[in-house]
Amino acid sequence: MATFRREEARAEILAAGATPLLWGDPISSEVTHVLVSAAPTGEGDPSLLSYKTALDQLESLVWVGYLSTTAVYGDHQGGWVDENTPVTPTSERGRWRAQAEQAWLRSGLPVQIFRLAGIYGPDRGPFEKVRNGTAQRVIKAGQVFSRIHVEDIARVLLASMKGGQAGNVWNVCDDLPAPPEDVIGFAAELLGMQLPPAVAFEEAEMTAMARSFYSENKRVRNERIKRDLNITLLYPTYREGLRAILRHERSKV
Repeated sequence: MATFRREEARAEILAAGATPLLWGDPISSEVTHVLVSAAPTGEGDPSLLSYKTALDQLESLVWVGYLSTTAVYGDHQGGWVDENTPVTPTSERGRWRAQAEQAWLRSGLPVQIFRLAGIYGPDRGPFEKVRNGTAQRVIKAGQVFSRIHVEDIARVLLASMKGGQAGNVWNVCDDLPAPPEDVIGFAAELLGMQLPPAVAFEEAEMTAMARSFYSENKRVRNERIKRDLNITLLYPTYREGLRAILRHERSKV
C-alpha cells in the first residue's frame, strides 16, 4: 500500500504492484509496516501530523521506518561522522529533519530512523547530462559527498524489518565519500566521452538547492548497518553503482 496526492500517481503505484491509498484516507487495520518518505516542513512532519492517531490504534504495527537525511549532521569540514555524532544541522531542511526525527522517536511507535546520503540509481544518474553536454565538474577544494545506491537502501530497510530494534538510527551510505567531479569524470570515462569541463564552484550555474548542498562537507560512516544488520553493500562505491546503472540502461535498448 502506498499513499498518493496526485491522481496520476495512482497508476504508477498500481504498476509497481502496490495498492494506492489517497492521502488522508483510513489505513487498513491489518498494516504491519509503514515507511515514511515525505519531507517535513516548518510545521512538522506531515505523515506524523496526519496519521499519528491512526497508527496508535494499529495493533498489528511492528515497524515504522522514517527516511531522514545526513543533512542533520550539518557541516564538519570534511571530517567523519557516525550515528553518535551530535546532530547540529546548519540548513533549514536539516533542522526540519532533525525536528522530525525527534518527533517520531518520541511518538511511542516502533520507529527506526534512516539517515540517507545522496541517492542515485537507475534513471537517477549522471549519464544523460554527460551525453547531452550539460554536465560540468564543479570544483570546490576539499568538497566530498557521501552517496548510496537505491538498491542498497532497499536492502537496509528489509534487513531492519527483520533484525533492527525500535529507536535505532542508521546511516545509509556507501564506503567512499568522493568529490562530485570524480563521479562526473568516471561517468564520462564509462561512456567513452570527453571529460566535462571543470568549473569553479563560485562560477558554476546551479539551482539554489544544489548550491546549498556545497555548504556542508562531511564523510559519513556506515559501520553500524554492516555490524548490526549484517549488510554487505552491492555497490560499495560510486564506481560499481555507475557501472550497474549503465548496464541497466543498455539492457533496455
